[in-house]
Amino acid sequence: MYTDFLSDEIKKLRGNRVLVAPLDWGLGHATRCVPIIKCLLENHKTVLIAGSGASFVFLKKEFPRLEAICFPSLFVRYSSSDSQTAAMLRQLPSILYRIVKEHVLLKRFVKKYRIQTVISDNRFGLWHKRVECVYITHQIMVKMPPRFRFAERFVCSLHKFIISRYDVCWVPDVVGENNLSGDLSHKYPLPKNAVFVGWLSRFEFHELADESPYKNLILVSGPEPQRTIFEQQMLNKFQHLEEPSLLVRGILFASESFDCGYVRIVSHLDTKTLQFLLQKTPFVYCRSGYSTLMDLAALHRRAMLFPTPGQTEQEYLAEYVGSKKDSFRR
Repeated sequence: MYTDFLSDEIKKLRGNRVLVAPLDWGLGHATRCVPIIKCLLENHKTVLIAGSGASFVFLKKEFPRLEAICFPSLFVRYSSSDSQTAAMLRQLPSILYRIVKEHVLLKRFVKKYRIQTVISDNRFGLWHKRVECVYITHQIMVKMPPRFRFAERFVCSLHKFIISRYDVCWVPDVVGENNLSGDLSHKYPLPKNAVFVGWLSRFEFHELADESPYKNLILVSGPEPQRTIFEQQMLNKFQHLEEPSLLVRGILFASESFDCGYVRIVSHLDTKTLQFLLQKTPFVYCRSGYSTLMDLAALHRRAMLFPTPGQTEQEYLAEYVGSKKDSFRR
């Protein structure tokens, strides 16, 4: 589902050969690129997709006819504890190295593949002085852990400096009280080159007649080891309940399916099947990642949200949308 705002922005793009490169930090950055790619194709752009890991695999399955370029992205590993601060600090040198490396690599790819426009979903290094560059983010302000809350304004300024390297910044949200990102994109003034493009979801709501065979739908996602921890927690919760439940592991590199008590477990689902189950299954349980919230909003669904422990963005979003009148929590 893409909005009129997004369509208007894509029509403004100068280049005809467009590289779309999402961050490989969970599938959310890739899934919200689906409506962008569809809109680009409808506007007769030649689209190349670039990435690595699960997000790259996902986009290649969604768009098998598009040229795909292996482009290494940031790899992070969360801590198994309820705080991710130490884990992020330990990986900071590697993260900075990857940013510099992807910036250098982009220069080669622009020349080799004759790229005219680059669309980067939260990849800091994909700006280029000689071609049009778009940056996508929903959190202009990065939520810091409580003991580092004093640094939020500084980190926001640093992020704005990075954003200034790009021609335009697309913020996947809306203005007004119905926004989903709250403080993340609405607390401080937007960068001068930023524009809201509306919610970006691969799903588009339409009425469905059939009923889901399950009472509970559990969507597992995110970096390890927290993905596995969440999966086990949900399995322990539902496997003994006498209710038919489906747990989607969010693993694209496997295709097994099996039963554990009253829970049917599958590695992943195609977009059409997942939309049907999201719309028709009575109860949904999932992480509070921003792309997930956009998908829920697109399908007019509520869900029980479980933020990744220590992931300040998800903890804030779960609290923020939970406080709204049309809460995602049931």
